[in-house]
This record gives sequence, structure tokens and C-alpha cells, in this order.
Amino acid sequence: MKFQLHDPPRVFAVGNVKVVRITDCARIQLEPDEQVTFSTESGGEYDVVRKPWGFYATPSLNGRLQRFGLRAALIKSTAAKYYIFLIESGKEAECQSYMDIEGHRLICWLDDDRQLAALEHLLQVQ
Repeated sequence: MKFQLHDPPRVFAVGNVKVVRITDCARIQLEPDEQVTFSTESGGEYDVVRKPWGFYATPSLNGRLQRFGLRAALIKSTAAKYYIFLIESGKEAECQSYMDIEGHRLICWLDDDRQLAALEHLLQVQ
């Protein structure tokens, strides 16, 4: 792993309606089969694993990610861009408020077995 601290960090603005300043603090370069774990104050965890072919971008969506206190959701912006949000369990209403301000829309929860099965079925039929 190579770690590069951005000192000073790069700061930039994002947001369609409510502008937020993002601080880019560091860059991490992983070798194949290395993992980095991000954590929250409440004990939530999020792992990223580098593989020779790319990345496991999340732990299992309907397994370990839930046990780490995060919910995965597929989101669509007003600019027709799609995002995967990882929302801390219990903060869904706070995220919904953010999405309402920005005009984002929940397409589906990616940690709900029923929604995942329905999505899988729909995509297999086509």
C-alpha cells in the first residue's frame, strides 16, 4: 500500500442546490489483494479490496455491509447520473432530506433481498 497525505488538502465544491465543500485528504494505492477499512464514530465499517482485475467496492451488500451498520442504495440524480450511496443505519431520513434538496431519487435498496431478487429476475428476463 502507498499512502499520500494531501497537505494541504484539496478543497472543492459540489451540490446542485446546497453547495457543500469536500476536503480531499489523501490518496491510497493498493496492491492486489490488499484491503483498506474506513470506519465511523458509531462503529460502522466499509472495506475496499483491490484485486488483480479491479476492486471489490463494498463488502457483501446484503450481508457484511449490513452488519457494519451501512445500507447500500442505488440513487439517480437529476442529471441522470447513478450513484451507490452507503447510508448509516438509522440515518435514512437524514439522507432522504439531502436527496430531496438535491433532487436525487432512490431507485432501490441494494441490501434488501426481495428488491435484489426482483432486480435479478427483471434483468434475466430481458
